[in-house]
Amino acid sequence: MRKLLLMVSLIPLLINCTNQEAGIRIIKSNVELIDIKDGDRLIKQNWRISPQINPDVFETSSNQVTFYTDLDSITCQVGPEKDSVDFIIVLNEKDTSYTRVKYIPPYLDKLKAAADYNSTPNDSLPPFTYQSKDDSVLVNLREYYNLDSIAGRGSEVNRMINLMRWVHNVLRHDGSSYNPDSKNTIDLIKICQLEERGVNCRMMATVLNECYLAMGYPSRYITCMPKEKEFNDCHVINMVYSSQLEKWIWMDPTFAAYVMDEKGELLGIDEVRERLINDQPLILNPDANWNRQTTQTKDYYLENYMAKNLYRFSVHLNSRYNSETAGAYPTVEYVELLPLNMDWQEDTKSEWTSKKTGVHYTTYRLNNPKQFWQKPVE
Repeated sequence: MRKLLLMVSLIPLLINCTNQEAGIRIIKSNVELIDIKDGDRLIKQNWRISPQINPDVFETSSNQVTFYTDLDSITCQVGPEKDSVDFIIVLNEKDTSYTRVKYIPPYLDKLKAAADYNSTPNDSLPPFTYQSKDDSVLVNLREYYNLDSIAGRGSEVNRMINLMRWVHNVLRHDGSSYNPDSKNTIDLIKICQLEERGVNCRMMATVLNECYLAMGYPSRYITCMPKEKEFNDCHVINMVYSSQLEKWIWMDPTFAAYVMDEKGELLGIDEVRERLINDQPLILNPDANWNRQTTQTKDYYLENYMAKNLYRFSVHLNSRYNSETAGAYPTVEYVELLPLNMDWQEDTKSEWTSKKTGVHYTTYRLNNPKQFWQKPVE
């Protein structure tokens, strides 16, 4: 028995020696959520230690990444010549998480290669629609939260910004949270307050979209995606049409962000994408932030994070209340905008019906940006 106990006690030491010999460093943590410094940007409680994923990969275009636990820290140097570094996080002295920092070329390079579209329209695409502010559900929403007061009495653009900031402040962003069954503004805000929890970017953009519609502003929430067909991260923001500016403008409730040119004029998603590709000036509003904790910078937010997610887009054809709740409508239609240099191009129209809900789904695909970003019909 004594010999068996001695052998068991030596196992962690043997594992540690083996890893050290293999050049794999080890750090410890007693908490599941840890901080990461990606380049110059510190992100609090951004990384969830996941022993079940092997390896758990953190992708970066920076040359240096540091992981901070409550007990340890580790800095990894990566780049074109050394594209990955492996290490181990031991969680609560028992669970081993094999972790990898992987260098990828800057997302902006990928985006610049996706500049080309074409002018061929998808003739099967029906008109985009925007639910009327006089619809009873939107009237109820407007009165329930007194949105007129939240928007204020300023210019149309200022009212739009005020509504975006209200959503940013009333909801906390949590990208790893589960989505509740009912996904409309009133129910989302209620459950977040009741459970003291956050929601992901899609839910935040859904709330802002419904608020804009309730105020009579044509709006869509846009799923902004990377080049890869299968991906772990995308971002959802809003485009709202300003009759004052006669254009769509970018609004992001997750980061309380909007974007301007060198003259201070607000820009739309298509304009930001084009300016990134052409290295033209972009200005991020100085109060852009994540959960009122981390300030956003143009370098990270636009040239890194959004450069990754401005490769292709998806949007609901019909912008309306409760559109994210499964089974709320018998038919759901999406429109996707794809650049020409994608490795794959799917059919211009595809359809399927959910056996579980009976909802019929249709997706229309375009390579024509003018058709995708068309102005709302008055």
